[in-house]
Amino acid sequence: MKLKQGITGIIIGGINSLLGAGGGLVTVPYLATQGLSQQQAQATSTFVILPLTVLSTFLYGRHNLFSLQEAWVFLPGGIIGAGLGGIFLNKIPPKPLKLIFSAFMLWAGVRLLWK
Repeated sequence: MKLKQGITGIIIGGINSLLGAGGGLVTVPYLATQGLSQQQAQATSTFVILPLTVLSTFLYGRHNLFSLQEAWVFLPGGIIGAGLGGIFLNKIPPKPLKLIFSAFMLWAGVRLLWK
């Protein structure tokens, strides 16, 4: 079981760092199969992704791979959105939350294919 979790962690970290996001798309379904509620899976995924994102940002910064000026534009809205998401996560029942998460995954995939 620990080996499976370790391999899943490597996959999640690789996807998150390589694609700039997406680790949660693997983490949430995996955690849900491990018995966590949809809310717990999504919140735990965010907790897991945070240190991975910090490490990736550090490594990207060492190679000048991101624009700090462009990133700052998104921070105020992103902080507000994260706060609202944290507040409302527990207020949405698990089934609709799972549907919203699934719809977002589909929308993101279709959007990427057509761009």
